[in-house]
Amino acid sequence: MLPGIGMFGTGEVTHVLVPILRDKGFNIVAIWGRTSKEAEQAALELKIPFHTAKIDDVLLRKDVDLVFITCPPFLHSQISVKALGIGKHVVCDKPMTLMQSDALKMVRASQYYPTLISIVNHSLRFLPAIAHMKRAIQEGYIGLPGPCLDQTLIDVKVRMGPLFNRKRYDWLCDESMGGGALNLVGSHVIDLVKFLTERKAVRVHGTVRTYAMYASHSHTGIRRVAAPDVCAFQMELESDGNTSSALVTVNINCHESNNAFQQEVVIYGPAGHLTVRGGDLVGHRLNADTGAIKEEMLYVDVQDLQFSTSDTALPRPYVKGLCKLVGALRDAFHPNKESAGWIKEPVQAAATFEDGLYVQAVLDAIRKSSNERCWTKVNVCAESPTNQQKQNVLANAAARIASVSAIRADPSINHAGYF
Repeated sequence: MLPGIGMFGTGEVTHVLVPILRDKGFNIVAIWGRTSKEAEQAALELKIPFHTAKIDDVLLRKDVDLVFITCPPFLHSQISVKALGIGKHVVCDKPMTLMQSDALKMVRASQYYPTLISIVNHSLRFLPAIAHMKRAIQEGYIGLPGPCLDQTLIDVKVRMGPLFNRKRYDWLCDESMGGGALNLVGSHVIDLVKFLTERKAVRVHGTVRTYAMYASHSHTGIRRVAAPDVCAFQMELESDGNTSSALVTVNINCHESNNAFQQEVVIYGPAGHLTVRGGDLVGHRLNADTGAIKEEMLYVDVQDLQFSTSDTALPRPYVKGLCKLVGALRDAFHPNKESAGWIKEPVQAAATFEDGLYVQAVLDAIRKSSNERCWTKVNVCAESPTNQQKQNVLANAAARIASVSAIRADPSINHAGYF
């Protein structure tokens, strides 16, 4: 039998995810929201029998064996660690956390309970075109078979509309709470590069900017937006030392006026290049004898989605990858007769909590690079923070709480959607 699902979060991602889960045969038995009213409304819309505003009320239910965490990132670590500690499988949305210290707690919890599923929702890994691209790279399509990707250029461009809801002011409008192009889209790109190349970034150079600094939200007036809507960064990947390292250039722009979504991932090699545009894969291969370049369609996406999508929360390529991810989870809980519980193979390609910690380290380095305007080394946290670092974290948390309290005290703001 498939495990019962407990949902944490009531936003757009949840409304897209629930129909996909049901289509794959999962039963959603409970949902959690920041307020009782918010949880009740989501439960009514999504036809979920149980709703609550208390985290433990979902986690302690005997019919909940797998939790999907799609609430604001500052709660991800708390819920994930507690869920793993009482024997629940966890799928956590991106970005995994707001800081590496919280991500490290999640990694250690997942390592302490290795018999439980603990993955991050980086759904592009499961997009069919991406899977075909990785296979073509490994087979030497661009002239660099296997892991020999030093002399490679990777170029990623994403164009889309605003990432926050214009009708209300919530956490998506603030980078420190997890919003913005770098957190919500850049995290996917960073993980995707690691998945395709199997190499990590060693240093980065980035520019992160907010141009649409003010937005008119219904019932709240004009509010200041602190979430970046443009980011551009470069990453140098690990090298074997014999040749120059691979270079990755990324450009994310959230100023499409018609909310159209365009994403292009290109990997160049000495013998040609591969391009994933939307959900299609195109190959360009150099003929060594004639010097001519042959273009060929390696994969055409003809699958039509039967679910509603959100151009801001989950564009079509991400939803299609998410469908495959949920399908892999279903297969993981349908093992052969000789096995019991679940099997790992179907979700082998999914991003682990260790991958999420690495992504958080790169995000931190990009933000630091943007502030200091220089190349910055990527440092992945391997130990618990010192007392001084803890004090800094607590000070930042106190500042965020004070900011949130001030906003919640403002009677002009619709608090039902906040967080």
